[in-house]
Amino acid sequence: MKKLLLILLCLPLLFTTCKKEEEEPTNTGNNGLTYVPDDSFEQHLIDEGYDNVLDDYVTTSSIDTVTHLYISEKHIYDLRGIEDFTALTYLDCYSNQLTTLDLSNNPALDTLACTSNQLTTLDVSNNTALTVLRCGGNQLTSLDLGNNTALTLLWCLYNQLTTLDVSQNTALTTLYCYNNQLTTLDVSQNTALTVLWCTNNQLTTLDVSQNTALTNLECHYNQLTTLDVRNGNNTKVFYFFCGNNPLLYCIDVDDATWSTSNWTNIDPHHYFSENCP
Repeated sequence: MKKLLLILLCLPLLFTTCKKEEEEPTNTGNNGLTYVPDDSFEQHLIDEGYDNVLDDYVTTSSIDTVTHLYISEKHIYDLRGIEDFTALTYLDCYSNQLTTLDLSNNPALDTLACTSNQLTTLDVSNNTALTVLRCGGNQLTSLDLGNNTALTLLWCLYNQLTTLDVSQNTALTTLYCYNNQLTTLDVSQNTALTVLWCTNNQLTTLDVSQNTALTNLECHYNQLTTLDVRNGNNTKVFYFFCGNNPLLYCIDVDDATWSTSNWTNIDPHHYFSENCP
């Protein structure tokens, strides 16, 4: 009877021990090995010569000096293991099935292309060296770029963004944010901006008067009521498209005569003026 009672008392402890053994391992202190649970990801590492056996593990010392990683269209669901690519500067994981992406341990990352996945969130706050970010074709509802002051190119098109703050990204030269749900867009701090495509949002106003380097502007399919393009350098804007804005009538420009002659991608009811009423 005493033996039976002892066994019953030990059962919870045995169950807890077994449960811990079944938990997925982590990469911390794992005898120099990196846990890579996604077979497609590990197979790519084998193909590139960083690994040799498909067993969910890669020798950490074989990947912690890798600077460039191209893993587009590899049917990858899980990118765990990327945290040990600590020297990584370029990551292209375009067109996979990623729902999460943790790059908090990749501070050297300069270029990230994670377009066409299934990401609902993306944290790049630790990637302060980032200059190029392509994250279009996901399901992002927000994007915090406050720490990415070196960013020069941003492609966040085809997401579900309702706001986009680029006020800290003063080095930005190219911004593609079309096909989102933006109601406002302030680019007054982005004086280096040359290309702005904000088509197919819900913008009601747009002011690019501070963007003196602008050469390409697409803002069609919005709800614009005002558009100010008086940046003192309209002659540099070789591509201008603001059609399909039914609530917009007058467009503020440097020279109404010049704009009328050169910018023809407008609605029939649009007209140019140096000082709209």
